[in-house]
Amino acid sequence: MINTIIFDLGAVLINWHPHHLYKKIFSDESEMHHFIENVCTGDWNEEQDGGRTLAEGTEVLVKQFPEHEDNIRAYYGRWEEMLDGPIQGTVDLFKALKDSGSYKIYALTNWSAETYPIAQGKFDFLNWFDGVVVSGTEKLRKPFPEFYQILLDRYKVKPENALFIDDNLRNVEAARMLGIESIHFTNPQDLEAELVKRGLL
Repeated sequence: MINTIIFDLGAVLINWHPHHLYKKIFSDESEMHHFIENVCTGDWNEEQDGGRTLAEGTEVLVKQFPEHEDNIRAYYGRWEEMLDGPIQGTVDLFKALKDSGSYKIYALTNWSAETYPIAQGKFDFLNWFDGVVVSGTEKLRKPFPEFYQILLDRYKVKPENALFIDDNLRNVEAARMLGIESIHFTNPQDLEAELVKRGLL
């Protein structure tokens, strides 16, 4: 029986994306996409999510792409501008699950330890969780099974009693390998339908 819900945060509860910042910087959309896909890449950002400091990550990239220095430094210098608000439909589902009193609700997030407090100060619902495991703090991230295990062990969660929700299929599949029932998030409407189907709402 499911008694625990585990949420990812970015692109599930929070509309975070670098393009929210860089569309203000680049006048040419194709140049913006090229920069995000080839300079300040997702893989590079995940190194900071995994515990590398923002300063170190920035300097590594500036040395590699000195011609893009100003735009690279904007990534964390103006990071808060990448937060485009909550995904309200998912926040409403989170509140409904919490208000039911039937579940412990946790967050398992790939997020820099240096930027997570900014989001926590901006979005009150990040304080509703019974516990949050942040990759940058643990210096370990999804999809590595040891990262999921931190949450399971810390909060005494049995995999067979948990449901995990993440927008990244790679992370969903890793959770399933640990015996955690999982939903690949695409939008709040489909998530609600999945929760209703499982009798959780």
